[in-house]
Amino acid sequence: MRASLLQRLVVSSDDEEILQVARGCEPTLPLERPAALATDTSPAIDYVQHALLTLEGAGEEHYDAVAIIQPSSPLTLLADIDATIMLLETSGADTAVSVVKVAHDVHPLKFKVMQGNRLLSYLEEEAGRMAADELPDVYVRNCAVYATKRDVVDARRVIGDDCRGYVMPRDRSIDINDLSDLRFAEFLMGLQEHAPADKHAV
Repeated sequence: MRASLLQRLVVSSDDEEILQVARGCEPTLPLERPAALATDTSPAIDYVQHALLTLEGAGEEHYDAVAIIQPSSPLTLLADIDATIMLLETSGADTAVSVVKVAHDVHPLKFKVMQGNRLLSYLEEEAGRMAADELPDVYVRNCAVYATKRDVVDARRVIGDDCRGYVMPRDRSIDINDLSDLRFAEFLMGLQEHAPADKHAV
């Protein structure tokens, strides 16, 4: 199964084990990424442009948009990918990305700095706003899906000036960056595996 709005899939990696897994799923999936583009500080735009140059240099058609699907967001659904791409297509924007609503306890208006052990407001005074319904909704990119038009990529950018957000729920917005993230993702996936089937599903 794949997202219906993706025309061509590529797994870009410098790791042979990952490439072998991709090759076992579909022979055209793996794309060997140069080691210089696979460091901890390598910008995403480099491997995106490398993929496009490699595919189109091999005779494939010119692609007018790119979607980055992060493997560190394993709970992303096919529907999330399609919805983000559809938002890009229908909005006329440069970019569409998946986002998640920021939780009440880490709302930026609650951010503090410490002078010694004294807590001071970082952005502005809370002014008595404590409950969730008293604060404006704010969102952050959850790093799951980025869909961008080709002219933005050709300008060496992943996100254009006009960016739209597709909201994903918190339980699908896990972004694995460390061991605790991985354990939490495994916990959530375990819950999904043991959840009762929807009696209305067909």
